[in-house]
Amino acid sequence: MFDVEGRIACVTGASSGLGRAAATFLAERGARVVGVARRSEQLADWEQECPGQTATVTADLGVLDEIADAAKKISGPFGAPDILINAAGVNTREVADDVTQEGWHRTIDLNLSAPFFLAQALVPQMKQRGWGRIVNFASLQSRRALPGGIAYGASKGGVEQLTRAMAEAWSASGIIVNALAPGFFPTELTGPVFADDALSARHARQTCIGRNGELSDLEGPLLFLCSDACAYVTGQVLFVDGGFTAK
Repeated sequence: MFDVEGRIACVTGASSGLGRAAATFLAERGARVVGVARRSEQLADWEQECPGQTATVTADLGVLDEIADAAKKISGPFGAPDILINAAGVNTREVADDVTQEGWHRTIDLNLSAPFFLAQALVPQMKQRGWGRIVNFASLQSRRALPGGIAYGASKGGVEQLTRAMAEAWSASGIIVNALAPGFFPTELTGPVFADDALSARHARQTCIGRNGELSDLEGPLLFLCSDACAYVTGQVLFVDGGFTAK
């Protein structure tokens, strides 16, 4: 029920952070994984370190015109993906009074538009197979407003609704669409948070469990959403946040 061995998975944002952790975990579980990111050197490092069958595609998905070409390259090494993990993201951390159009559009394009258009390009092959799994990455800021997060929060609020809309559009064809909403995990993106000991401790106290996340905490939820175990669960956002949003 929780088996992904032999499945073909595409993971965006695989060069670092949660995307890299997700790509590595799926490869360890026997999936054939194509990692996608714009930083080729970091991608190469991941592929070298990662066990199992892996391949990489260098692309800046924030440039929407590159997505169609990236989708073709993604299907090259192993065939069209069964599983798509939309983990690539950016957070400019501009406060509302300082938000620029450039930062706003970059955030919306990468965090919200790219997951849809990449999925749209890969869905036809999933439909042919009658099986697919799409996992978007939402956020605490899908529902909570945090300082300096107006563009990021808008994009991640959009991801929550996008997930429901994608599920409505495609689940009847066997394509299950859900989202993970991580709490605070130590990654490159959250570096400024964990660099501030007081802030990091405050976030830990906000959880019900009493600590911030560890990358291994995402493995079980991710495996659930990528496997047959979630066959009747679609259009949902699973908060993996230690109970942060429960308080």
